[in-house]
Amino acid sequence: MALEIVRIPALDDNYIWLVHEPVSGETMVVDPAEADPVLAEAEKRGWHITQIWNTHWHPDHIGGNADIKTATGCHVTGPAAEAAKINTLDTLVKEGDTVRLGAVQARVLDVPAHTAGHIAYHFAGEDAAFVGDTLFAMGCGRLFEGSPAQMYANMRKLEALPEATRVYCAHEYTQSNGRYALHAEPDNAALVARMAEVDAARARGEPTVPTTIALEKATNPFMRATSVDELAARRAAKDNFRG
Repeated sequence: MALEIVRIPALDDNYIWLVHEPVSGETMVVDPAEADPVLAEAEKRGWHITQIWNTHWHPDHIGGNADIKTATGCHVTGPAAEAAKINTLDTLVKEGDTVRLGAVQARVLDVPAHTAGHIAYHFAGEDAAFVGDTLFAMGCGRLFEGSPAQMYANMRKLEALPEATRVYCAHEYTQSNGRYALHAEPDNAALVARMAEVDAARARGEPTVPTTIALEKATNPFMRATSVDELAARRAAKDNFRG
């Protein structure tokens, strides 16, 4: 793997991803919720931030854009469909476009539903995908601006990625997602085993992401939903779940 990827905790449960490509020396930030911890981490490592990539417009994903751009002069890329809501964008992208970080290239995927213009970035050569709030470990994003049919299509698009693909989502929601997943699929042995590992990791204060496409295919009740109606029912149940 060429890329160096660093997890930066932010706010209550966000993860910001700092991504360094050592051949060119370029460094990119995915969905900076806030600027200070990102700038501090980059300075500690001697990395100069040259780009920001946004997946969607929510404030806890773009809150650090302006200050990082001011501090570094970096270039900001994000969803064309949400340009009106992200005033720091320099480059607008959509499904099928490619973006580069130094010597490596990512393909843009449209994954609307959490927000109307949500996108993801897939580095095929690196087995890595940055998915914002569309896919979580054992979960998916709430349907704030889209439909169950859109999220179902997103699950099909993401499950088609190679199983070894590491999935870099933007929140530490795994434990609460897993509790609902066990409610939805109590007889899923892979899920029971995974939750034991997650509970142990969280008890030690350890993060549980990135996940992988293989793990999600085995344990994620939204990716495993067999129809739009089943995904819709599971999303509604999760929204009201208090387990």
